[in-house]
Amino acid sequence: MTAQGLDVAGWWHDTVIRDGRLPLLLAFAALLVTFLATRTITRMIRAGRGPFRNVSTGGVHIHHVVPGIVLTLVGGVLAVGAGGNIVARSIAGVLFGMGAGLVLDEFAMIVHLDDVYWSEQGRVSVEATVLAIAVVGLAVTGSVPFDASEPAGTTVGDRVGWVVAVLLTVLVAGITFAKGKFRIGVIGVLVPVVNMVAACRLARPGSPWAERFYRDHPRKLRRATVRAARHDARWDPIRRRFEDTLGGRPSPAPPPPTEPIRTRVTVSGSRHTLCRLSANKRTPAPGLGRTPAPGHGAAMPPHA
Repeated sequence: MTAQGLDVAGWWHDTVIRDGRLPLLLAFAALLVTFLATRTITRMIRAGRGPFRNVSTGGVHIHHVVPGIVLTLVGGVLAVGAGGNIVARSIAGVLFGMGAGLVLDEFAMIVHLDDVYWSEQGRVSVEATVLAIAVVGLAVTGSVPFDASEPAGTTVGDRVGWVVAVLLTVLVAGITFAKGKFRIGVIGVLVPVVNMVAACRLARPGSPWAERFYRDHPRKLRRATVRAARHDARWDPIRRRFEDTLGGRPSPAPPPPTEPIRTRVTVSGSRHTLCRLSANKRTPAPGLGRTPAPGHGAAMPPHA
């Protein structure tokens, strides 16, 4: 057996089997496969290809978030009641991962309370799912900042150090979130060094941190604005291409509704003015007004 094979076998035994992460690994795999399968099916339905169609009952479209909620609840209840039974916990992990994949795929609809699946707002679903997959994947590999069950060691110093590490992790993560760096903050919960770097850098403009601490420091706010614009210009096109490849390109936004134009003719003396009426203004049509002739100062009542 090669050295790489020994490393994989050792990781599997030490991290997955001995530490009891097999259900988490199965949940990760179920989440990933369910999301990819769901996006493939919805893109086929959108294109009108394949045997798949939208599911409706009684004239109501059933979104796949509905079975996702059911699977998540069943998997969670089974995991709570499974105790130390590894088989039951593994089944619960699969059900929970499948349900989470279906729910997160329509995360944008839950946020906006509207069917925005194929709109620009629907990109939030892809971002949330990719972020969840990354976090669960890191947890499977053993990237946990601290063991919440008990501190390492039994001395007072060990316990104090454990408490300080937990508080610092939470504090740094809170600063990162307050600076408007949500994606980095979530990853940094499992990899604290990421949040340490993000917390030391400038906040994004419009974030709670910027509104609180940059209000009286316009120079720092300008630096933050320039840095955010430079960052977005560099990474947003890459992020959008990745999301379009993974989840499908959003549909173009429909044009805004136009209000009908009404006209009214006003006759005053020998002047005839055609007005175009819109919702907020009245504009005389060009070339349709005539100067009243001399001696015709008396205004005639408008025609109905």
